[in-house]
Amino acid sequence: MSQSAAVPTPRDVGSNVAGRPSRMRVSRHALGPMLMVAGIVVVAAGALVFWLQGGRYVSIDDSYVHAAKEALSTDVSGIVQDVPVKDGQHVVKGQVLVRLIPSHFKVAIAEARANLAETELTLRAMRRDYARMVRDADAKATQVRSDQANFDRYAKLVKSGGITRAEYDDARFKLESDKQAVAAARLQAEVQMAKLGGSLTAPISSLPDYQAAAAKLDQAELNYGDSIIRAPFPGVVTNVDSTQPGMYLRAATAAFGLVSTRHVWVEADPKETELTWVKAGDPVTISVDTYPGRVWKGVVESIAPNSGSEFSILPAQNTSGNWVKVVQRIPVRIRVDRKPGDPPLRAGMSVEADIDTGHVRHLSDLF
Repeated sequence: MSQSAAVPTPRDVGSNVAGRPSRMRVSRHALGPMLMVAGIVVVAAGALVFWLQGGRYVSIDDSYVHAAKEALSTDVSGIVQDVPVKDGQHVVKGQVLVRLIPSHFKVAIAEARANLAETELTLRAMRRDYARMVRDADAKATQVRSDQANFDRYAKLVKSGGITRAEYDDARFKLESDKQAVAAARLQAEVQMAKLGGSLTAPISSLPDYQAAAAKLDQAELNYGDSIIRAPFPGVVTNVDSTQPGMYLRAATAAFGLVSTRHVWVEADPKETELTWVKAGDPVTISVDTYPGRVWKGVVESIAPNSGSEFSILPAQNTSGNWVKVVQRIPVRIRVDRKPGDPPLRAGMSVEADIDTGHVRHLSDLF
């Protein structure tokens, strides 16, 4: 009969049961470090992915809306007649904004026209006077020929004693005097011809004196036109109440302001370290603090060739002994693509601009 299998004793059974908890404790102690290492690997992988995907967008919160604006003024001085606009009113290009009292401007135009007409008459009279001078010179030349004949006869008679020496000298002096008179008359005629432009057939309007008088008339009419201020571009007028009818407005003194509603852009001032991959033509996403949740599209139009401090009153002096390096900001101009129905963008509004540079990082950039 075969030997039966050994039956485990209670001691053996107790030892096996007691051994299981010890192995479970060992497994739990090893799991903690493994989870810690795995967590570090996950964080490192996530940071690497985040870094590879980063660097493409440049977010700038130091941005503001800008618009074309102008301080309206005139080139002439005068008293304000009326101001046919109100503060905050939308105006179109060419719309009348301010009128000066036109009385003395119209008087100046009338005076300039009269002066132009007088100048034309004077020039025509000078042409006729030139013809008179030529005839006078010809008449004096005829007298010189007569004097020459008499002098020749006297020269023969003085030798034979037919006339006295005094009569001979009188004839000689008269001949010389008449020759000088002819020369003076011809010179005067030449001067007159020079004033007429060297031609008797040239148009009166081509002569310098006429053009000078015509320029005075043009200036008078220009002054009259400048007495009316018109909108140079469509926009909104501001500070209109500072100009009232009856006040004296000096030339080149600003009456009030005009802000464009069409020529609007965003100027961002990113740090110089953020401009590594920014270039003209990059697309931009624009959000305005005034309109939460609304987004505009734009394009980087240009990047300034200088930092904002270059034209400051006290620019950075990096040659001084106590100089501290400060990261500079470079102005970036962004064109805003506006659509019909968009809310108005007003100059000075705060903007956040996100520039898509299109740059992609690679692992090789780490080495």
